[in-house]
Parts: sequence; C-alpha cells; structure tokens
Amino acid sequence: MSNEGIQEISGLRTRVIVSVLHRVFAFTRGMTLGVRAACFDAQGRIFLVRHTYVPGWYLPGGGVEHGETAAAALAKELREEGNLEIDGEPLLFQVYQNSRASKRDHVILYRVNVRQTAPRAPDREIAESGFFSLDHLPVDVTAATLRRLEELSGERPKQEIW
Repeated sequence: MSNEGIQEISGLRTRVIVSVLHRVFAFTRGMTLGVRAACFDAQGRIFLVRHTYVPGWYLPGGGVEHGETAAAALAKELREEGNLEIDGEPLLFQVYQNSRASKRDHVILYRVNVRQTAPRAPDREIAESGFFSLDHLPVDVTAATLRRLEELSGERPKQEIW
C-alpha cells in the first residue's frame, strides 16, 4: 500500500474516532447552559425580576435552547422577561458553574445597556420587575445576585461558581 493510501486510512480512522468520542462526550459530559444579564438603563439602574415560582429578586435570563446561540438566548430572555432591548454590544462578564442547579450547569453572565420598550406586566412567570438604584435594591435580592453585583462593581473578585 502506498503512503497516500496509508495516510487516507489513518485520516479516516482519526475522523471516525473523533466522531465517536464527540458522541460519547455528549452523553457522558453533557452540560446545560444559561444566560443572565446585569441590565443597566441610561440612569445606571439595574433591572431585576421576581419570579412567581421562587422567592427573591434575580438578574433576568434563562436557558440556551438546542440550536440557539447565547446571544440569541440573551436577547430573547431580556425581551420576554422585561420588554428590554439591548442598546449596544453585550459585554461578556464571566462564565460560572451553577452547581446548585447541577454539576453540569453553567451560566454566562453579560453586562448590557438596555432600554425598555414598555413596562412588563405580571404574568404566570414574572410576578414583578423593574429598575432599581444600586443603593436602593429590594430587600429580598438573592445572595447570588448580590455577589454578581459586587463582582461587577469591583468590590469582590470574579468567582467561578454562581
């Protein structure tokens, strides 16, 4: 067999092995991915949401669906949870492991400037939402949300765990 024939077989074998490994990793190392955003309006206020199904105030966000980019998921979640439009380019702030959700869950946090197209009416998912001054946050802001705000302001080093 010629050198070219051996290289062809070797290349095919490598492609097959890589393909099989990708499939194995999809089942054994799969992960879930979400996006959240620290959304600031023109007055420097932060946008927070209070869900109907868990206590506390959160940064808006949600899961990245199969076939969806993180940027598309971010725009969709901000539109759905707050009638928010991104003004300018979202800035990637940090990627976290959310071990409270599962050992395979990760959250991408962005910092974005936004404008609200209309007030967000309460529904089955969102009980309340609104913009808050950083020195007058709601009493029951979640601990994770407070940590993210401290990281964004430089008061705390960036963490890797949500």
